[in-house]
Amino acid sequence: MVLHFKEATSVYRKTLPYVLLQFGIGVVFALFGIVYLSLVAWLGARFLWGDGGTSLLIVALVMLIALASFAYVWRLIQKYALYMVKTGHIAVIAHIVTEDEVPENQIKYGMTQVGEYFKSASGLWVASEVIDAVLKQFNRAVARLEKMIPVPIPQQLQTLVTIVQKSIVLAVRYLDNAIIAYMFVDRDENRWKSARDGLVLYAKTWKMVLGSTLVIVVGMYILSFVLLSLLAPVSVALDFLPTSLEMISWLLVGGMVAVVHTGVVKPWVKTVVITTFLIEQRDETPDSETMVWIAERSEKFREVVTKAENNDPLGDEQSETGGRTEVPEPTS
Repeated sequence: MVLHFKEATSVYRKTLPYVLLQFGIGVVFALFGIVYLSLVAWLGARFLWGDGGTSLLIVALVMLIALASFAYVWRLIQKYALYMVKTGHIAVIAHIVTEDEVPENQIKYGMTQVGEYFKSASGLWVASEVIDAVLKQFNRAVARLEKMIPVPIPQQLQTLVTIVQKSIVLAVRYLDNAIIAYMFVDRDENRWKSARDGLVLYAKTWKMVLGSTLVIVVGMYILSFVLLSLLAPVSVALDFLPTSLEMISWLLVGGMVAVVHTGVVKPWVKTVVITTFLIEQRDETPDSETMVWIAERSEKFREVVTKAENNDPLGDEQSETGGRTEVPEPTS
């Protein structure tokens, strides 16, 4: 595991252009969000300091519409723009791990790989959502501490067990990146088959891959807690400002912490997870026995198998199927 961390850190440094690109995009949108929400807060304050009564209802409606609009626009940006950039980073990581070389103009290389293999942002999004669902179902079935620990767990440790189980759910957000990375390595024209085989390889290496992911995910949230603790002196300093300026200042501080978290820390976590998986799966091959084992634990995986068998395009909507799908033996 330590060796994987070292190699992942090396890969992370080699992909700094992508890390800085994501960080820069995060800064731009964070500043936009701070300005936008500050204006909403200012508008709300003006109403609250007015005559009251109906103004309170207006404030509530304005705040609700503004926040809902911002959240909707931000999700669209994440789905179609930022996700393509993040996936381009995944393609570059996969190339470095498997080929041991950094592609020239890695940003152009990564975006080109995404466009050529997934064809569209919607196709990439569909694949990611289905992979995410399979991983959640599979991990929920096999990665339960109560089943993995052969002795009864004391009542005093139940809270810790709950935290670990929650962390496993959070880890899926990074594990689907590993499957996408495998798809770039596999390069099978039947992209659902590639996703299926990647999921099978994860099932054969899940203890090491999930274990490594849990360690760094927990570490990441501990780091976030430490950063928040370090903001205590800032809260004292901001307490002397007028209420409106204090609110804006907190938005600025929170925005910058979020940018560092999403633009610097999360790409490193993603790099470690992808590197660990691609190294661990090298000596493994997809097999029908493991496919059946996953299919018994994940209904979504049976849908992936069907799509792989039919060589469905990524953009097609999920068809309604009933009953259990027969799991075919994977081809080499």
